[in-house]
Amino acid sequence: MFTGIIADRGTIQAVSTAADTVFEIATALDLTDLAPGGSIACAGVCLSAIEKGDGWFAVQVSAETRARSTAGAWRIGTQVNLERALRLGDELGGHIVLGHVDAMAELVSRRPDGDSLRLGFEVPRGCEASIAPKGSVALDGVSLTVNEVEGRRFGVNIIPVTRAETTLGDLQSGDKVNLELDVIARYVARLLAREPA
Repeated sequence: MFTGIIADRGTIQAVSTAADTVFEIATALDLTDLAPGGSIACAGVCLSAIEKGDGWFAVQVSAETRARSTAGAWRIGTQVNLERALRLGDELGGHIVLGHVDAMAELVSRRPDGDSLRLGFEVPRGCEASIAPKGSVALDGVSLTVNEVEGRRFGVNIIPVTRAETTLGDLQSGDKVNLELDVIARYVARLLAREPA
């Protein structure tokens, strides 16, 4: 479990492909207590560390994960938002984020809004029922508040610190991000969609 508060921007520094793909990610995170199999959210995808070294860790990514997230497009030099798994007693600064990507959202608009950056995204059909104004979403692992929703499109504001500390400020129109719907909204939408017994 995660909070959507990004601790570092990591960089893919090596890629090896066999049955699964292994990404080696450079980071400034403290990995001292990271055990094999420990969870790290990489661009919002909960992945298990399989190896670590001085200033890097490696994760193994299945074909399913590559197909359903932006991990399919990661290359050497790609930057990814990183967050270590939540520990009992840690501050829950964002919202409950599981690291289970629901879909990829596409950036359709980008404009300044005061000191902030207003980003507009379009989601695949079926996701819109779980997105509500003033509700939460995670985009590439970043916990954000939804400003407005219209059909399959929604907008968020990126404040200067979020723009500087995450990859969201680098996005350009047409770029895709990993979308995780709020877990509570996801289950409410599922319950409301069920046919009465």
